[in-house]
Order: sequence, then structure tokens, then C-alpha cells
Amino acid sequence: MAGRRRWTTEEILDTAVEMLRTGDVQTFSMRQLAIALGTDSSSLYRHFRTKTELMRALADRVVIAAMADYRPEGDWKQRIVTSCLRIWDAFAEHPQLATIWGRYASSGLGSRLAMEEALQALQASGLPDEEIPAHYHRLAVLLLGLVSAGTAFNALRPEEFEQGLESFRVAVLGADPDRFPALSHFARDLRPVGADRRAAFEEILTTHLNHLQSTLPQTPTG
Repeated sequence: MAGRRRWTTEEILDTAVEMLRTGDVQTFSMRQLAIALGTDSSSLYRHFRTKTELMRALADRVVIAAMADYRPEGDWKQRIVTSCLRIWDAFAEHPQLATIWGRYASSGLGSRLAMEEALQALQASGLPDEEIPAHYHRLAVLLLGLVSAGTAFNALRPEEFEQGLESFRVAVLGADPDRFPALSHFARDLRPVGADRRAAFEEILTTHLNHLQSTLPQTPTG
């Protein structure tokens, strides 16, 4: 009697991505993944010791894809913005994995590639070496938080988006001006948080880097 097929790590990850694309991260399980592959859970644990380890690998693979053909260009700020936007766009294609990336710290290849580029760019800025780790940490927190929250918005079903939009309109345009005077004053100019998240992310990131640049030691010009 022929034995069960042995699945490769990449085939397991491919199947998990497809399941998450159409399913719910919260209910996803190793048992469900094993059923989809036609095997038992024990065979998956030869590749991933825990579900968390599998999730980290899934999220890290998105970062690997984002950094795969990246080549540093421009000054240090352009390098950071470009690499961060590549990561944003990669997770926008896999919004279910964006929340996983924000939830589980990863030390995989993708994370190391992104860390290396950010650290090299910060070195090129002229920051003293002793200040770079703290600035890297702030940048990482900004990137993780905004990407995981912002691109996960793409996972909403159309009806969920419309419901949220209608709730926003009712809450803002219908606000009592006596109790919420500022909200009423700006109501017609406010937009839901979901609008133009990528552009807002780029603006926030650029503002952060411009502030960092303003703190750098001035280089003599003559």
C-alpha cells in the first residue's frame, strides 16, 4: 500500500495562504490545513512545531517577496520609504496575513532583509551608531502598526465596507453640535479612516523621517 504523499514546506505554505485568502484567521487551524492537504496534523508538525511558527513563516514569506528584487536607490530617506512601501503593497495583496505580521514577531529571512536595509539606510543618514538602534525600533513600530492595521482593511467584504461607511456618515454628519461642536464643524470635510490609507502611510512615514533629518548634525557646506 502506497504511503501518503510527503508535502514540502512551500506546498504547505501555499495551501495555508489560499485557505486564509478565503477564510478567517481566527478559526484557521493546523487540523483544517491537514485536511485540505489530505494528511494528518502530525505530518505538519515535522515542518512547523506550532501554529504560531507556521503563521510567522507565512507572514515572513510576504516580506521576502517584497524585498526579493529590491535595489537601494536614492538617499537614505528614499531608501526607507521605498522599502516600506514595498512591504505595504505586498501585504495589501495578502491582507489576512497583515494582522499576523503585526501580531507575531518574526526573525525569518524576510524580516532580516528588511532590518538590514533599514539599518544600512540609517547608517547612511549620518546618525551616530549608538543612536541607530533606538531610531530603528521607532521605525519598526511605525511600520508594523500601520501596515498591519492599514492593509488589513483590504480584507473587508464589500458589504462590511459599506456598513462601516454608512455608520461613519451617521455618526459624523448626525453629530449633535451642542455636544460635539468641533466634530459638527468639520463633519463634511472628514473622511473615513479607510480612505487613502497608503497615501496617509507614506505621508506619516515621510514626516517622521523629515523630523529625524532635522535632528542630524549639520555638515559644513564650504
